Amino acid sequence: MSTAQGDFAGQLVSITGAGSGIGRETALAFAREGAEVVVSDVDLASAEETVALIAQSGAVAHAYRLDVSDHAAFEAFALRVLAEHGTPDIVVNNAGIGFGGPIFDVTQAQIDRVLGINLRGVISGSQLFGKHMVARGIGGHIVNIASMAAYSPQRSLSLYATSKAAVFMFSDVLRAELHAAGVGVSTICPGVVDTNIIRTTQIAGLSEEDRLAKVGRIDKLYKRRGFTPDKVAERILWAVKKNKSVVPVTLEAQLGYRQYRFAPWLSRLIARLDLF
Repeated sequence: MSTAQGDFAGQLVSITGAGSGIGRETALAFAREGAEVVVSDVDLASAEETVALIAQSGAVAHAYRLDVSDHAAFEAFALRVLAEHGTPDIVVNNAGIGFGGPIFDVTQAQIDRVLGINLRGVISGSQLFGKHMVARGIGGHIVNIASMAAYSPQRSLSLYATSKAAVFMFSDVLRAELHAAGVGVSTICPGVVDTNIIRTTQIAGLSEEDRLAKVGRIDKLYKRRGFTPDKVAERILWAVKKNKSVVPVTLEAQLGYRQYRFAPWLSRLIARLDLF
């Protein structure tokens, strides 16, 4: 275990999709607060880069390759983490992908991929580590990364929004289920954040040339928005410290959350606009 000082000193944190973006910044933030971090990503090289950045501060971290959509691989990963590092005190199910396009253009393979990563990966991480947290008997915390799309319907984002809405509800139910065991669950809804998720987003029904042109335009808007992933990481750590249930991060995520709660009819009208 790390001997560093901080609010999370001596704690073990597992973060999926930690090779870049929100996952990487969250790993760095926990490490700065004294945690030992298990960094996993489908791209092992990027996970190793995150570990190298953590090592520069003198903290302890470990890199693993993990495809969260592969439950058998996730199970093997969890068993290895438990055997080599122990039961995580905090699990951040961050790995996810973007996806857009009209639902009638979406293939079955694309449905399997989006739901496998965005939803199945969250369920697997919560289940495989959560049961050991409960059995250990000293509590813990699970953080699931959803999206403002979970409660802000928008045309051409049906599959992505569905996956994130499912994560949102799963997390609420899980929070209730694990309350008696002292295991907290937080749902994080970032909003418009400048990460590489837009650049890698697939769009059903478009050629690769048209996809690149469209995501390029959207990516420029995200960059101009100027909300960086380290700010999301700050809110994630805050959510764990305060045991917050739902955390809409950016201003638009906060406004969208209130709008859907108090004026859902307006959200449904806005959903008809072609914003993506």
